[in-house]
Amino acid sequence: MGDLLARLRLLDSCAVSDALDTLGLPGATTGIRPLWDVRVAVAGRARTVTAGPRSDDRPAQHIAAAAIEAAADGDVLVIANKGRLDVSCFGGILTLAARRRGIEGVVIDGACRDIAESEKSGFPVFGRAVVPVSARGRIVQLAMEEPVPVAGVTVNPGDFVIADGNGVVFVPAAEVVRVLDLAERIMAREAVMAEAVNAGDPVIEVMHDSRFPAITEEASS
Repeated sequence: MGDLLARLRLLDSCAVSDALDTLGLPGATTGIRPLWDVRVAVAGRARTVTAGPRSDDRPAQHIAAAAIEAAADGDVLVIANKGRLDVSCFGGILTLAARRRGIEGVVIDGACRDIAESEKSGFPVFGRAVVPVSARGRIVQLAMEEPVPVAGVTVNPGDFVIADGNGVVFVPAAEVVRVLDLAERIMAREAVMAEAVNAGDPVIEVMHDSRFPAITEEASS
């Protein structure tokens, strides 16, 4: 497992997205971005949480608190809140707890708050917006460790996550080896293309598939 995560951390979300495209697999999201200037790619296993409106007056768990307590080093919290921008589902106290637990970062299909505290502690937060509005009295945790929808992608507990300045990509756990193999070849191809451009080759030639054919699964096997 550690070897797979180590390989994933050497990639970027664009190469992983391209590999998923080539394999005909979903996983790349749109609209979710780093909410402070995260400079290092975040990679880990998804620990999923579903947030939503309170359905009754009974006491409810605070969003993500139980997931943080159950998490292991290298996990990434994934909070599904249907893209809502009017209420936060992650803040400063949760950031402190997640950092102490060894969690790599959080991906939110929705909004967060206390972003300055997350940045100060170096805890990566990816989401749609930053708002001051509290979750209390508005939304609660509905479930955890279940499949969740995130920006059109179904994320299962234990799926792999890579998030960086380009966005967030999920990799199904059952497909991670195929995706990593292909993404590594894609990055190697692009490195050679960059060398050619730096050597003065016309970019119109470098970008032509006759010189640098597109990577396919068949060509990589």
